[in-house]
Amino acid sequence: MRTVYFKTLSVMVMFAVFLTGCSESEEQVTEKPDPVHFESGDECHVCGMIIASFDGPKGQAITAREQESRKFCSTRDMFSWALQPENAKRDHTLYVHDMAQTSWESPDDTALIDARDAFFVVGSERTGAMGPTLASFASESSAVEFANEFGGEVVLFEEVTMQHLVRDGNQPMSHQNMDMGK
Repeated sequence: MRTVYFKTLSVMVMFAVFLTGCSESEEQVTEKPDPVHFESGDECHVCGMIIASFDGPKGQAITAREQESRKFCSTRDMFSWALQPENAKRDHTLYVHDMAQTSWESPDDTALIDARDAFFVVGSERTGAMGPTLASFASESSAVEFANEFGGEVVLFEEVTMQHLVRDGNQPMSHQNMDMGK
């Protein structure tokens, strides 16, 4: 009886060690993927419009598991996607343009920064794809300078809500409910 007990105990200990080893390898931190370049024919993941056709900062999301890149014609569309319940808890890396380092009319991909570290100006008079967008900056001072010149409020990534994506004060700014004639 005692021999069976010790054999069972030995198997359980070996199994626990095995599981511990497996869980540690799963918890290893993966490197953040690099941003990808926007190409002339890229379409917005949210609305399907050609991204290069619009002024203002763009966005992209790279999912950790699939390593799939989703590109957006504006930071507003990126947030519209990222704040959806099915995406909000997903593990993904988000990039936006640092508008202090590039032109509004044609953002340069060398100025892409981690969106989670960026400062955003909401409610400015500058527009992007189909209207209002969130201007993105690597530094708070650049965001404040932009807000002083073009209006708006400076917020951190984690402070952006669906309410910041509202157009004309009452409708969410999504391509499904925008009047294309405005």
